[in-house]
Amino acid sequence: MGFHRRLASSSGFNRGAGAALCVLSAAAAALGAVPASAAPHPDGRAEVDRLYQQAEEATEAYNKADEKADALRREVNDSQDRIARQQQRINTMREALGSLAGAQYRSGGIDPTVALLFSDDPQDYLDRASLIDRIDVRRAGQLRELQGAMRELAQERAETAGKLAELERSRKAVASHKSTVEKKLARARRILDGMPAADRAAFEHASRGDDRADLPDLSDVAAPNGRAAAAIAAARAALGKPYVWGASGPSGFDCSGLMQWSYAHAGIHLPRTSQEQRYAGHQVPLSQAQPGDLVVYRSDASHVAMYVGHGQVIHAPYPGAPVRYDPVGMMPVSSVTRP
Repeated sequence: MGFHRRLASSSGFNRGAGAALCVLSAAAAALGAVPASAAPHPDGRAEVDRLYQQAEEATEAYNKADEKADALRREVNDSQDRIARQQQRINTMREALGSLAGAQYRSGGIDPTVALLFSDDPQDYLDRASLIDRIDVRRAGQLRELQGAMRELAQERAETAGKLAELERSRKAVASHKSTVEKKLARARRILDGMPAADRAAFEHASRGDDRADLPDLSDVAAPNGRAAAAIAAARAALGKPYVWGASGPSGFDCSGLMQWSYAHAGIHLPRTSQEQRYAGHQVPLSQAQPGDLVVYRSDASHVAMYVGHGQVIHAPYPGAPVRYDPVGMMPVSSVTRP
């Protein structure tokens, strides 16, 4: 069973988007349809399924860490912009205070009473003294403003330092989870490669769905609204595209990536992970599912598909299996969400 893995981006592993691996009991369900005589060795198949399950769990942990890292990156960038603007403001305030101080110094810094006694024009002195007093009041206000700005700057810098430390911890978590996923999938690949040729061929044959009947006739199914129709049309356009770990189109997809990409064509932004998509709308009973609804599987919401009518869903199943139709009951349904 060939599987795809997208190369790492700037974040180290599909920065823009990591999502659930979604390699679930769907694999077992698909393989269960293979005749016993053609099925792969049960021990090898069970080990592959177990490794895929563990890889899925590690991918979920990766997704959470990667999303957190992305959020922290944005927060740090925003904080650094604010720090730069605040520093410029402080510099401007300091220059203004320096100009005021220089002007006062040039007007004379001796005791006001002595200056009045020796002044050739007492009235002129009093007029200037009044101006200086006003300048002093203004400078005092500016000094208080400067002090407040400097406190804000120090606090912003301290908070940003904390965010940078948290970002570094999140980056390490991303790298750790990514390594776990890769090791699990590599181990599964080695087991598949070590199977007898007939067993491996049967496994890959079942994954591709080569024994499936013709595509379901959904010509008489009407979407409840224009947005659902657009999302369904996009999902149908992806039929046959490969499952690509961590991908959200257009050339490959994982389960939640397919849902996000399809609904983007309807002008609706869905969250990236299947767990978040579970709450991206209001939930309805499976008996009331309509075309375009998101069908979420398993109690941990680790797989998601799109209901298209007549008891069928479109989804990206798992590595080696392309985007395809499957029965809505292919695995236990945990919820149905209407975006």
